[in-house]
This record gives sequence, C-alpha cells and structure tokens, in this order.
Amino acid sequence: MSQLIAHTSDDTFESDVLNSAEPVLVDFWAEWCGPCKMIAPVLDELAANYQGRMKVVKVNIDHNQKTPRSYNVRGIPTLMIFKNGKVEATQIGAVSKTQLTQLIDRTL
Repeated sequence: MSQLIAHTSDDTFESDVLNSAEPVLVDFWAEWCGPCKMIAPVLDELAANYQGRMKVVKVNIDHNQKTPRSYNVRGIPTLMIFKNGKVEATQIGAVSKTQLTQLIDRTL
C-alpha cells in the first residue's frame, strides 16, 4: 500500500476528513472484500497523481462501524469524495481508473 494513503477511524474521521483543507477521497473497505483489493492499486496511483490536490483515506468498516453507518454505506467498496466536510460524490463498487479519474476531476 502507498505511503500516500492514510487510514482513519471513527475517532479521527472528523479531523482527517471533515476538517481537511483539501478534498478527501474516502475508501470504505474490508480485508475480505475482493473488489476492494482489486481497486487498491488504482487508489495508490490516484493518491500519487493527485498529491497536493486531494488526499486518499481508507476506513476499514469491520473496525469502524459508526462512520460507514452514518453515511449509509451498504456495499463495499464505497468511495466518497468529501469537500469542505460534505459528500460531493459517491461511487459504489469497483470501477476502472478512468471512471474514477473522471469522477474526481468532475468533483475537484
């Protein structure tokens, strides 16, 4: 996993994501999730490509259940882009790097 991807928890979500000065792509994931593992390399690339413009943060839904519940995460992977503390875009399921880049570019 990339050095550029941070992990957050229920306790630190507000400071890591909601109060972030830059937009944040949040990946709600779990160890046992195959599609989550499939998109992990894409997220690594995106974290590098958008460094300084957006950060990438992961939330393990097995270890942190309050935050996914408060954002109605029902399937994983669920990717949400937060800007100024609000959800600006959501993508459920594994998608291609191109689709994810388009979603990010539209949102930023």
